[in-house]
Parts: sequence; structure tokens; C-alpha cells
Amino acid sequence: MEKKLEDFDYLQKSIESIEEFFLMIQKDYDLNLAKELFAETETIYNKSIKIRYLNLMNEEGDFYNAFLEIHAGAGGTESQDWAAMLQRMYIRWAESQENCNVSLFLETKGEEAGIKSTIIKISKEYAYGWLKRESGIHRLVRISPFDSNKRRHTSFASVWVYPEIDDKIEIDLNESDLRIDTFRASGAGGQHVNKTDSAVRITHIPTNIVVQCQTDRSQHKNKSNAMNMLRSRLFELELKKKRDKENIANKEKKEIGWGNQIRSYVLHPYKLIKDLRTNYETSNVEDILNGNIDEFLESTQTLN
Repeated sequence: MEKKLEDFDYLQKSIESIEEFFLMIQKDYDLNLAKELFAETETIYNKSIKIRYLNLMNEEGDFYNAFLEIHAGAGGTESQDWAAMLQRMYIRWAESQENCNVSLFLETKGEEAGIKSTIIKISKEYAYGWLKRESGIHRLVRISPFDSNKRRHTSFASVWVYPEIDDKIEIDLNESDLRIDTFRASGAGGQHVNKTDSAVRITHIPTNIVVQCQTDRSQHKNKSNAMNMLRSRLFELELKKKRDKENIANKEKKEIGWGNQIRSYVLHPYKLIKDLRTNYETSNVEDILNGNIDEFLESTQTLN
């Protein structure tokens, strides 16, 4: 609520300032100042659009940081490269945001290129609210750089977003419901990471939810991060149950799964990225894959 009030005050004061600026320009008829006014007005207008979308984010968990998991689908190196492209896209988006940090919690490299899976945390107000509808299957169609015959390939990767909850939300965890395994971390991280059993995997037996973390040299820190991820996953599971109950009458509602493609990225024979839920599309594929995904995030905010 404090955030919403601050945003309201910002817009109110900005509009008052613009009105005063306009009256001054009208009096002096200064075209150079008029150009400044147009630029300032556009900045505030764009800010107001962002605030409008933030006001649509009223679900529990929307305000929190987000964990984002990406898993390559079937297809070997091609799909693993696609998973890496998606990881880069979301990291680039996060890096372009104000007061936003990205942490890598897990990354399993592919044998030749790309990644098999990754978990990143995006720390930003409303990160989950912005990204929650990115969960689903993302499809890529292109001429594969790994095919010597230059044939067209279709690749799939799954994206799953869930909120990082804070200590204010209580999640009951019984030690007897947990299986905790330690193992040797793989991939980048230095000699110490790779030579000790510092990586931690936790299985929540009642729900069969599995989380793991391997990015820190300390097994204790990895366990703490994994427990935080597990609590967040269980919280997201409860949110999903609540949404399912509220939307039970919606016959068009679909589960997130490997058969549910939410977005298609076509690089050949033409260039087009299309969200299959909103029908929003663009041919500016380079910008989107470089992290400029705000237009897609905004277009999905009105989805149930």
C-alpha cells in the first residue's frame, strides 16, 4: 500500500509540475522549452503506464522477488541452446530494470552447448507479478546452427516462475517429510566447488517437489537457499490451488505442462514472436531475445 501511495503522489506532483511548465511556455512562447516539456511528458506518461500495470498486480505473492526455472526439452543440443537463449533473455530484461539484481542458483551445462536447466532469482519489487505468466512452454523454430545440413528445427523449453516468500509467511515443514542429499557440484564455480559435496538437493516427500542449489562453496548456505526455494515452491503450489478453485468454471483454462505452448519464436522462414494466449505478436525478434520483453509482459497482465 505504501508503494501504491508513493506512486500516486509521484504522478500527482509530476502532473502539477507539467501544468506549471506549460503555463510558463505559453506565456513566453519558448519552443525550446516546449521540446523539453514534450520529452518530460513522455517520460511521465510511460511511468504512468508501468504504475497502471502494477495496480493490476493484486494477487498474493505479486510483490515478491521471483525464482525462474528453465528446462530444455527433448532435442539435445538444439533445445539446450534454446534454454540458454531464454536464460539470457530474462537476465537481460532484469539487468535493464531499476533496482534489480540477478542471482544464479543452479546451472547444468549441456554436453556441447547451452544448458539443460537453470534456476535464477530476480530480486525486484513485483518481479513475480511481472513474470508469473511466463510459466509454460516456449517454442523456437529456426535453422539449427548445429545441423550441418542447415535444416529447420523446432525446439522446446519450459519456464516456471514462482515467488520468493519472506519470513512473514509461515510454511510448516516437518523434518520427517524431507529427504536431503548432498552431492558434488558440476559446472563452473572453481576447484573448491567441484571437489567437495557442497551441492544440496531437498525432496519434499508428500508433494514430490525437488529443489537443489550448488552455487555457493558452503554446503550450509546451499542448504539454506534450497530450503528457501522449497518454501517458495510450496507457497506457489497453494496459490495455484487457490487460482484453480477460483477458475473452476473457466472451461478454457489449461494446465501448465509440456503440451501447453504459451509463446512461439519463429526465426525462419520468417521472423515472428507470438503469444498464443493474447495473440500479441511482433517481428522484432532481435530486441525481444535481447531482453526487451516488456510489451509481452504487459500484454499478459489482464489474463486470468
